[in-house]
Amino acid sequence: MPKSEIFHTPLYKKVGKKITRFINMQADFLSDRTASSPRAVGDAIQTLLSDNFRPLLGNICREYNADFARRAMADLAFTDKDGFYYRVDVKTHRLDTTFNMPNLTSVERLARFYEDDKNFFVILMVQYLIKGTRVKVNKVHFVPIEFLAWDCLTVGALGWGQIQIANANVIKINDGYSRKKWMLELCDVMLDFYPKEIGKIKGRISYFERVKQLWTNKSN
Repeated sequence: MPKSEIFHTPLYKKVGKKITRFINMQADFLSDRTASSPRAVGDAIQTLLSDNFRPLLGNICREYNADFARRAMADLAFTDKDGFYYRVDVKTHRLDTTFNMPNLTSVERLARFYEDDKNFFVILMVQYLIKGTRVKVNKVHFVPIEFLAWDCLTVGALGWGQIQIANANVIKINDGYSRKKWMLELCDVMLDFYPKEIGKIKGRISYFERVKQLWTNKSN
């Protein structure tokens, strides 16, 4: 399997540190109203990064695109000098909130995207606190999804299944983890997940069979 220079050298950690410094050096870009809304802060950080991400990557970036629809798989994307293609999903998490369970991507969409070994689905997680109207970034994770350990992930019952971070306060990174191993683990997760969903569906069918019978027996 071909190796990405970004994720098989310390470069990705350097990019994460550059992003942290970059955001922390910005003048206040929030209002009192937006500072109180994690969604508004997330949108502001995403816009800031989309507008400035290419120079943060440096000369490894050959092509860059930040023009994606809101429900797309990525918020920005780039191709490196070796022809690897990266779709980057920007996530933000305010550290003083108690619980956050962000969606990452559809299992089916990821499986199709990873049919090409030169494609990478990348999570850019910005963990921050708010001081007045200033964003203080504590940590940035800039990693392909296969570096996320399965014990910090879960699958939600949406469509084919939606990979989620189980708790954004607890993110476990396995640096350099094998994509093959991670994708085989994904298959095991889904082959355990789907039979449980079938059981749930059978229960719902039985429920509405009883509801139908109840209403069939009622008078008009």
